[in-house]
This record gives sequence, structure tokens and C-alpha cells, in this order.
Amino acid sequence: MFVPKTKLNDGKEMPIFGLGTYKAATSGEAQRAAQIAIDAGYRHFDCAYYYENEKEIGEGIKSKIQDGTVKRDDLFITSKLWCTFNEPEKVVQYCKKSVDNLDLGYLDLFLIHWPFSFKEEDGSFADIDFVDTWKSMEECLKLGLTRSIGISNFNSKQIERLLKNCTIKPVVNQVEVNTSINQKRLIKFCNDKEIAVVGYTPLGSIDVNRPGVNGIPQIIQELGDKYNKSPAQIVLRYLIQLGVTPIPKSVTKSRIISNIQIFDFELSKEDMEKMDMLNENKRFITFDSAKGHKEYPF
Repeated sequence: MFVPKTKLNDGKEMPIFGLGTYKAATSGEAQRAAQIAIDAGYRHFDCAYYYENEKEIGEGIKSKIQDGTVKRDDLFITSKLWCTFNEPEKVVQYCKKSVDNLDLGYLDLFLIHWPFSFKEEDGSFADIDFVDTWKSMEECLKLGLTRSIGISNFNSKQIERLLKNCTIKPVVNQVEVNTSINQKRLIKFCNDKEIAVVGYTPLGSIDVNRPGVNGIPQIIQELGDKYNKSPAQIVLRYLIQLGVTPIPKSVTKSRIISNIQIFDFELSKEDMEKMDMLNENKRFITFDSAKGHKEYPF
């Protein structure tokens, strides 16, 4: 399956669909998932130091480079700076750690994972200005550790402040986007600032194993029948048409393959409007333990 690309504000290109790797276990499962994904047409992989599986994801990807399926230049690899490492003097060090873990030469995108910070030694709140963190992110770019830099979980006020105080603009803001929280206002805000939106937990609202999900909404089932697609494919296509790059996580072969098969159909304007009606501005990822932090974004 061929995946289109979007041009970022620094001129680089990013495939508009990727594989999320959060909580992919490290017993060979993450490595296999990466291999299956490349065979299915995935070229964009969303990783993070915090996920504790970068080495394994990297091994899976490297095996597909070594067997000639892909070249490193075909791929778009993201990692993220965890919030215990937001001190300016730690940023380059932990970017290098992710580069070393993945062992793919460089990152295509490095993100500040959250706008707030914790102390590494005890997990208590740390008062670190993300503007200072960002200056070190710019250093990672200058050192060639990553080709682009961006942010994750930033709200519009935080983005405004960053844009006023940065030399290099973020190319991406990665946030939760699904039918329960379609983020249309934030997407428009980011688009106006030439910041691409990547969406995590894209299938959260139809994951019946997740607390608070009471089954798949009828409209999604009806559209699945109409377009001869699965509920997941309908939701992922909806996000693509909102202008979001979804990064669904899976380690199951059949799901990895079916999730990407969304570029051979298009939802009508009326059906997009029906999907819009599912929005409740309800998020699944709330990071409650950070709620008292002054930079908590929600």
C-alpha cells in the first residue's frame, strides 16, 4: 500500500500514516511488528525513549534494510524526549541515546514528549521552561542527530509562546486525535502556523477493551458497511481527511496490514459531517499525575 507524504515547514517530507509503538512488548513482538509493517507498506515509525523498546524496533527495521526491502532514506523515524530529561543540558545526551538505541544513523523527527517536566531522581515536578528545552532541541538538529524537531501534547497557548521564542519552528505537534476528541480547533491552529498534526491513540474511541468505551458507534458500523471497510479503517480514513497523520499501534499482523489499507477510498462530505458528530472533546490519555503542574496542557 502506497502512503502519500506531506511536506513539513522545513521542506522535509513525512508519510501521512505510521506505526505507533507504545507498549509494544519487548519479547520479539516489537521487532516482528516493525518487520510486518514494512512489508505492508509502512515507512513511518513513531518511537520514544520512554517506550523501552527502541532497540528492538530498530532491529526489526534494520533487518528489512539488510534484506533490501527498504533503504534508510525511505523511512521516517520519530523519537521523543521524556519529561525527566527536559533540562537543557540533558537533551542532546538523550537524543543520542535514542539514536544509539534505534541504530539507524539519525532520527527524522525528535519531539519534546510533554511540555511539563519531572525531576529524574524522584519524579516530583520540575520547573523547567520548555523554551529552554527547545533551544537544546535546536542543537540536536544542528548536530545532525535528527533532521527535524517538533513537540507533542502542546496546547495552542504553549505553541504561541514557543513560536515567539524559537529560532527553528517545530514541524509537528503530536496529540491525541480520535472520534471522541477530533481536535478540529487545534488542527486549524496548527495548520495556520504550518505545523503538521500527528495523531496518537487514533482508535481509542472504538477500542472496546478501553475503560469508558461502550462499543462501536452505530454510524461507524453503518459507514463500514457502506464502504466495505472495517470500523478501524473508517476512523483512520476520517482522521486522514481531517488532515491528521494517524499512528495506530498494533503488534497483530492482520491489524497492522488492515490499518494501512485506507488509501483506496474517500469518505463523502456528508459522511465526514456524521463522523464529526461523534466528537465529545473527551480524551483517553490525560496523564492525571501531572495535573498540578503549571505546564499541564489540558
